[in-house]
Amino acid sequence: MPTLATLATPAVLLDRQKLAANIRGMQAVCDEHGVELRPHIKTHKMVAVARQQLAAGARGLTCAKLGEAEAMLPSGVRSLFVAHSLVDPGSAPRIAALADQLDDFRVAVTSEAHAEALVRLAAAVGRKLGVMVAVDSGLGREGVRDAGAAGRIVTRLARCAQLEVRGLYTHEGHFYGIPHDQLAARAAELVDRLCALRDSIDPALAVWPGCSVSARLIALASAGRVQAVRPGVYMFGDLSLTRTTGVMQSEDVALHVLATVVDKPEPGLALIDAGSKTFSSDRTPDGISALAADGRDLAVMRVNEEHGYVRGSAVDALQIGERVIFTPAHVCTVVNLTDRVVVTEAGQPVDTWRVEARGRSQ
Repeated sequence: MPTLATLATPAVLLDRQKLAANIRGMQAVCDEHGVELRPHIKTHKMVAVARQQLAAGARGLTCAKLGEAEAMLPSGVRSLFVAHSLVDPGSAPRIAALADQLDDFRVAVTSEAHAEALVRLAAAVGRKLGVMVAVDSGLGREGVRDAGAAGRIVTRLARCAQLEVRGLYTHEGHFYGIPHDQLAARAAELVDRLCALRDSIDPALAVWPGCSVSARLIALASAGRVQAVRPGVYMFGDLSLTRTTGVMQSEDVALHVLATVVDKPEPGLALIDAGSKTFSSDRTPDGISALAADGRDLAVMRVNEEHGYVRGSAVDALQIGERVIFTPAHVCTVVNLTDRVVVTEAGQPVDTWRVEARGRSQ
């Protein structure tokens, strides 16, 4: 393996010890409060990470697309949930193949309109599929907006022999915009609201919220009412969990980007070799794509495809050729832009892991 000083850049670095600690930490909270952990793999997209999550006690995995689910089969997972609106009849053979290889395969129904499409798709699949009903809890994306719609969906799907409603789920992504001191109360409110909706339909249904900002808080507030949480970012971390929401400490972030200073065209500006093809175009609410992980005032404030524009009080002290480790604003998109991550121990590369589900958007 090359050293950190000789590694080709930009490179995505994954700290093995911090990864393991983050996986253990979330699993311990869930175990303590009797809540299953079913991580969303859209963040890590790696079989090696999925294996660690399952070995630690995760009861299954959540995926965004069928391609992600297919890529995770070598992990040994036996329970998978695809949390997306599946509608294409051409995907029926792939769904059937997944159902045949798993003990528990669940799909989503995301609205009354989507329910009709799912019924048609299930007929083409020809397998019994578990269904989770999406509930909009404030993000304003997919999910039923009221109890009446949820009840009508459950009634409609009950008439389909290939579908069995197993529970409710939500992605409370709007929690990224809630002030830190309000998160616990809002998580408790969300649990109350979801469980009241569930109880009004069928108390036997499961409730599966899913967001790294709220997962621990929901487990704490569950009191036996929530059956599973589905966080994605928790085992890596990023600026969204540290700087934006404050639910994770910067020193616990496991995934970073190593970049090289390639130019200093003017005072107060340095260019690095990591741009939008590394960090993506995602930024924090205050417009930052990445921050130096060592605490220096170095912020990636703008990206082109191959360049990052670094500003801050420590910029003028940088030297061309110097390497800087950055914490990205949004880790999910960073991982999806690389074929492999470099695994490190004590700050030095020890292995590389393939990102098997990279680009699996179908």
